[in-house]
Amino acid sequence: MAEPTTTPAPSVGRAAFTFILIMVALDFLAFGIIVPVLPDLIRRFEGGDFARASAITSYFGFAWNAMQFIFSPLLAPPVILISCFGLSIDYVFMALALSLRWLFVGRIISGITACNVATGFAYLTDVTPPEERPKKFGLISAAFGLGFVIGPAVGGYLGNINLRFPFWADAALSLANAVYGFFILPESLPPERRSKSAWHMANPLGSMNLFRSHRELAGLAIVMTLYYLAHQSLQTVYVLYTEYRYAWNQRDIGFSLAVVGVSVAVVSGVLVGPFVKRFGERRSLLSGLFFGVLGFAGFALVSLSPAADG
Repeated sequence: MAEPTTTPAPSVGRAAFTFILIMVALDFLAFGIIVPVLPDLIRRFEGGDFARASAITSYFGFAWNAMQFIFSPLLAPPVILISCFGLSIDYVFMALALSLRWLFVGRIISGITACNVATGFAYLTDVTPPEERPKKFGLISAAFGLGFVIGPAVGGYLGNINLRFPFWADAALSLANAVYGFFILPESLPPERRSKSAWHMANPLGSMNLFRSHRELAGLAIVMTLYYLAHQSLQTVYVLYTEYRYAWNQRDIGFSLAVVGVSVAVVSGVLVGPFVKRFGERRSLLSGLFFGVLGFAGFALVSLSPAADG
């Protein structure tokens, strides 16, 4: 009798990888689509008040990320399809929201159901041999970049026509994701290898134990926390800031974010590898943080446009 193997069947691995690749691309496409329009929809509910809308947008962002933090460890691969379907229903809910409170509830639900991306990465680890994982995770990162390049441009174009259109587009994309996965996605592990209970992994603070055993990870975690704090803060105010100060519309904002996405894709996919090879990981990390400081300083110091002066 042949020895049992832990390597997934090639057909299962290929089908799973194709689905995760498409799921990540569509999810970040959907995420990018609403980025240029959600703050404006909030501002409309607040009677056009930019300052109040900026504060409310930050609360929305906090709630969405808090749901990600809490629920990412709870979701398991069998829940991926439910999450995709739930996300489509949630976008319909947000498209039809008649008040700021209902829109906020929709954003919370979105934060919960959007955890399918994290689950998808875990699923891909289950069905991919270790020697193939770097290549496939690289392709997944490219799919993420592609989704965030196209998404803001599409969202800005649709939002310039009607602020609700991007939410309907997101609902259609998420529903297509769920239907595609229902027919394509196999189970990641055979019954004998599935965990009987995963509640011991459901604590979002469980990684603290890992930081205690590897002090170098704790330092890196602090750096990454500060990095994401800065970038999430920018995302909260970018749309309203450019509208208020430079009179940009949703289309202008969407295309500007698409340019950012292209730049990230070029740097990540083309420049990072040679740069790290020549200068090492630590210098590369410090260089990236330094240029991030310059970029944020540029946002703060840039002069007013003629449109804003007028």
